[in-house]
Amino acid sequence: MSNPHENMDRMYRLQRYFYDLTRKYYLLGRDQLLEEMKVQAGESVLEAGCGTARNLIILAKRHPDAMFYGLDASAAMLETAQAKVDAAGVKNIQLRTALADDFAFDGTFGLSKTFDKIFFSYSISMIPPWRESIENALKNLKARGDLFIVDFYDQRDLPSPFPRFLKWWLMKFHVRFWPELIRYLECLDSERTVTVTITPLFRRYSFLAHLKSTS
Repeated sequence: MSNPHENMDRMYRLQRYFYDLTRKYYLLGRDQLLEEMKVQAGESVLEAGCGTARNLIILAKRHPDAMFYGLDASAAMLETAQAKVDAAGVKNIQLRTALADDFAFDGTFGLSKTFDKIFFSYSISMIPPWRESIENALKNLKARGDLFIVDFYDQRDLPSPFPRFLKWWLMKFHVRFWPELIRYLECLDSERTVTVTITPLFRRYSFLAHLKSTS
């Protein structure tokens, strides 16, 4: 059986050095997610699949009175992330190697309380056990906490050649849009375990989902 940590390390051993430079052109909606999170002083915020910690560094500088946590399956990627955190001079970020479907607020990060906010920024599309990862995130979220997801959508409103090209290109990096994902989120809303708001972005190039825990 393949090891997820080893697989991600192989994928990002070289990519991590130019990841941020290339991704800024097509990971659209990340900054909108960061704006909508409305982080408050004293809150704890986790990014699942934090990559180079680009998002966490922005948030940590913006909200110095909050604590930020990041997990990633790739230890190699987190080496780069930690170097970027150190270079940025922020002290309110902690990083751990872990899987999104298998982390725990206490066991992984040594915390006594669940997170106020958790977010996935273009990581759900790289996680085969995406349902389990969302369920695990909700388990690690406090009552009335917020879960955010920004990721690729179906590109249905874009010119027809573009979606085919994008999906072909993304598959080279083991990235895909899970067709069942939106329906799954809508079912969570109908079960009243969370309230779900889904906003298409950039003519359905991507989407931003906000899940609010109801208990």
